[in-house]
Amino acid sequence: MAIVFLSLLLLEIVILIRSVIGSTLKSDKPIISTTQYLRHIEEKNPTISYSKQLMRQQDSIECAVCLSEISEGESVRKLICKHTFHKDCLDEWLQKCLATCPLCRAKVLPDEILAKYDRMQSQIEYDGSDEEMIFMLSALYGD
Repeated sequence: MAIVFLSLLLLEIVILIRSVIGSTLKSDKPIISTTQYLRHIEEKNPTISYSKQLMRQQDSIECAVCLSEISEGESVRKLICKHTFHKDCLDEWLQKCLATCPLCRAKVLPDEILAKYDRMQSQIEYDGSDEEMIFMLSALYGD
């Protein structure tokens, strides 16, 4: 019983320290949410409906992320570098990788927006949920 009590006390201390450190990090460096990040992508590279006439393509093209052919009427993003991708495929790519074109690695967003988004992604906080506490305790005791 004493071991469980000490473990809970230790976890509370760690949570307190993380919240204090997290609040000081938040005030020093701005972060942006995933929604804000996707809004920036939309502003710089608006979604369009694919059509062969609009893209001036004689042959069909394929999305280099999912390797599927892009069909007439699908939502796509055409980047500044002139590469075209399915909107959802590219958005997922840009959230997981650096904000660059999957083909030529041209920048899609400015570095300061990417840095703010990366800070948000790397910031790990305890949200006070019971599930996380149970996970921490089970990891501690190997149950």
